[in-house]
Amino acid sequence: MKRLMFLAPLAAFVVLLVAFGVGLQRDPAKIPSVLINRPLPAFALPAVRPGDAGLASADFQGQPAMLNVFASWCVACRIEHPMLLRLKAQGVPIHAIDWKDTPELGARYLTQNGDPYLKAGNDQSGRTGIDLGVTGVPETFIVDRHGKVRYKQVGPIGKAEWEGVLEPLMRRLAREP
Repeated sequence: MKRLMFLAPLAAFVVLLVAFGVGLQRDPAKIPSVLINRPLPAFALPAVRPGDAGLASADFQGQPAMLNVFASWCVACRIEHPMLLRLKAQGVPIHAIDWKDTPELGARYLTQNGDPYLKAGNDQSGRTGIDLGVTGVPETFIVDRHGKVRYKQVGPIGKAEWEGVLEPLMRRLAREP
């Protein structure tokens, strides 16, 4: 019995070491999404820009598109923004959710920095972001022509992310029926 009392804490310590070791091997930037290969959650958001129609999950039908989640207060979004403008110039369809931000600040951000989005909806409460599993901004979802999420990019999109992962996926999705 005394031997068991001695071995129990030792066994617990070994289990804890193994758990920490496994955790250290994982990349915290790669957060899997439960939405992969599932339809976007239903949403209808008011417009960020005055006079626009806003953004709804129903807008993701007919062609593959990117759904970029940004905020005017996000420093990393400012780093990513020039890349999004280049992608828009190349004809890449990009929609956006302005997350946990006021429509006024989101609209000012787009006016000052350029607007790469076809449609942009405001998620001031953050509820749609929660439904999408957003953990921070920027995050970008690749959505196929049927409205299914096919990929989630956590963090800013740079040249390497675009050329290595997102562009090939968008091209493949454009060829799929």
